[in-house]
Parts: sequence; structure tokens; C-alpha cells
Amino acid sequence: MSDSELDPRIALVVAVLAVSTSAILVRASDAPASVAALHRVVATTLVVAPLALGHDPGAFTRLAPRDVVAAAATGVALAVHFATWFESLAWTSVAASVTLVQSQPLFVALGAWALLDERVTRGTTAGILVAVVGIVVMSLGELLGGGGVGPNPLYGNALALVGGVMAAAYVLAGRSLRQRFPLLPYVTIVYAVAGVCLLVFVVGSGHPVLDYPPREWLLFFLMAVGPGLFGHTVLNWALGHLDSSLVSVSLLGEPVGSALLALFLLAEVPGSWTLAGGVVVLAGIGVTARSRNAVS
Repeated sequence: MSDSELDPRIALVVAVLAVSTSAILVRASDAPASVAALHRVVATTLVVAPLALGHDPGAFTRLAPRDVVAAAATGVALAVHFATWFESLAWTSVAASVTLVQSQPLFVALGAWALLDERVTRGTTAGILVAVVGIVVMSLGELLGGGGVGPNPLYGNALALVGGVMAAAYVLAGRSLRQRFPLLPYVTIVYAVAGVCLLVFVVGSGHPVLDYPPREWLLFFLMAVGPGLFGHTVLNWALGHLDSSLVSVSLLGEPVGSALLALFLLAEVPGSWTLAGGVVVLAGIGVTARSRNAVS
């Protein structure tokens, strides 16, 4: 499809809607969270690897060993991101989980300041502080028994935050590596390593890898095609045609879309503390994203 055939703003809407289905698909699955994460990553790898080999077969041999090691480490971070986030959905509400895992811009800002010596503006600092207040509001409400959804909302929220930190590590590494690393070989290595890590975890946990009914395989497929290909792949395409500030702030629609889908499809109504804290977290993420893109 040529660039003229698709309005990038429409593509952005499609991508946000697609990623909003991820939490719902994970919640609908009866498979262990690590198994769902494994098959999503494997399916995506099976799509991008042939593209990488077909586009430039010699690209992998031209990569510096240190870059391959760094990409592999990024794959480990991605595996932990998926494993912790998917697991969080078993313990807390969709609204809380998706909001907290989407907090990665906050950790990207902190990591860029600490590791890449990037300047932190007052707007970025303010956004981080606002988001932290929102996280505290969420957690405090659930500690006080404020109607959190899930068997252990505080534990689920903590897992989602770890998922956000690992997503930030993935973004930070990608920002550095992609300056000298072709896209398709890079994502192929990252996804392949993430898949191996998740496979080791699944086998070590005693979960079956393949013994699942057709319904589960359909859900695994939908996770890869919907949030994976139509979500993140289209978002990466949109970044080449739209301002990064618009794309990053538009991603704040994911927690809203996921929460609405959970409300209508799962009859899951977030508690008042989750709603209040989530609004504050989203506001902080939005301020942080806009501030960082304004100086990038």
C-alpha cells in the first residue's frame, strides 16, 4: 500500500483501537499469561523474520556483535514486559493495568536523563510528579479497600508498573540501536530472543506449550494480528508521517479504549479510586510526552 492510499491520521485511529483490544484478549484467554505472551511474540516473529530475510538477506551478517548482544538484551526486557503485564490482568482491573503499563513515557524520561544525558525540562518533571500522584491515589485506594477490581489489585498494579519499566527499557534501547540497526533485523532479533525467554519460563513453570483448544489458538492469533501487527506495526508506520507528539499522546487512548471495552464486554466497572487515579496518571503521561517531544 502506498503512502497516498492511507491517511496517517486514520491509520493512527486504527492502531489505537487495535492496541486497546490487547488487554481484553488476554483477559478472555484461559491460558496462563506467560503462554499467551509466548504465542503472541512467536506469531509476530514468524511474520517479521521472513520479511527481514527477504528484504536484505545479508543484513544480519553485517551487524556488529555488540549490537546483536544489545538487541538480545532488549528482547529479554520485552519478554519481562509481556510476562508481567499479561499476568497483572489476572489480579487487577483492565483500567488500572493498562493505565499503569502505559506509564512507560515517565520511565523513558528518567532513563534518558540518567543513561543518555538528556535534559529534563520543567514540564517533564511536572508530568512525572503528576503521574506519580495518580499512581499513589490508585494504590492508596486499594490499600484502604476502595473497591478495586480483581483478587489482589495492589499486586496486579505492581506487576503492571514493572511491565511499564520494562517497556521503557525496550524503548530506550531501541532509540539507541535503531540509529545503526536496520528495522527488520532489529525486531527479528528482539522478538526471537523474547520468544526464547518466554518459552524457557513457560517450560520451567510446568505449563504446556501447545496443548490448548482451538479457542485459545484463535485468541493467540488475534493478539498477534490485532495489537501486534495492526497496532504497533501501524503505529511505527504512522511515526514516519505524523508528529511524534501526536502519536505519543494518542496512545493515551489505549487505557480509555481498554476500560470501555472491559465495561461493555466484561461488565467490569473500575473502582472510584482507580478512575480518579487513572485520570491523574493519564494527565501526567500526557504532559510528559508533550514536554519530551517539544525538545526532541
